[in-house]
Amino acid sequence: MGRVQGKVALVTGGASGIGLSAAALLAREGAKVVIGDFNVEGAREAAETIKNEGGEAAGVFLDASSEQSIRDAVDFTVEQYGTLNVLFNNVGLTNLKKDVDVVNMDLEEWDRLMNVNTKSVLLGSRFAIPHMIKAGGGSIINTASMAAFASDATRSAYGASKAAVVNLTRYIATQYGKDNIRCNGVAPGLILTPAAKNNMPEPVLDIFAKYNALPYHGEADDIGYTVLFLASDESKFITGQTIQVEGGHYLANPTVPDFKAFMAQAAGASQA
Repeated sequence: MGRVQGKVALVTGGASGIGLSAAALLAREGAKVVIGDFNVEGAREAAETIKNEGGEAAGVFLDASSEQSIRDAVDFTVEQYGTLNVLFNNVGLTNLKKDVDVVNMDLEEWDRLMNVNTKSVLLGSRFAIPHMIKAGGGSIINTASMAAFASDATRSAYGASKAAVVNLTRYIATQYGKDNIRCNGVAPGLILTPAAKNNMPEPVLDIFAKYNALPYHGEADDIGYTVLFLASDESKFITGQTIQVEGGHYLANPTVPDFKAFMAQAAGASQA
């Protein structure tokens, strides 16, 4: 207990999934947490749950596509709790129907994803940093994605937007490090949030499992605990980094599972 005792945190996209996990863990470890989400009722319900468990939290509306809404969420946090020490920029969108390959991509979708996935990180940081400087420092954590590091047959805009988040993280860390502000990212692989469970059929999950180094999928708390670590003073000498939390899915030569199957088949044939 107490890993972030006395800190004030704003978690965007905190009404469900990874954001909700991070908000709950931060509150459990002593932070006062504001949960910002487009689903304001969900944000307020999450805050009530945290308070019922002995933590301190509030929910607020946040539209990550709106500069004013992001500013309002930061201002609300400072008005509610007097300062801001931790910002978790967690909002992110994807669209498998419109965000496809480069030739066929919907260009309006490209602009929308860049605005929400990347510009919201810029704006959240822009509005939070002056308060963090006044507080003597702080920690900004950005949700990137393994799509920033590995290309795919689809989701071109999503991958590009998250790659931009990775580099923006470095820029923020460089520009404000002397103000005692750290900025790091977390890059999830497949995480079994409720949305992922509802939208991914079992054969797709099996494909991911085949290429994981570990024998299981990630869960929201796997990211939540990483965020907690980056928010705490335990990570006080880490900045500008993006931690890949993906079960070793991208770790090995991609042919390894197929070669293992080939060698097992060959060994069985030689024993026959």
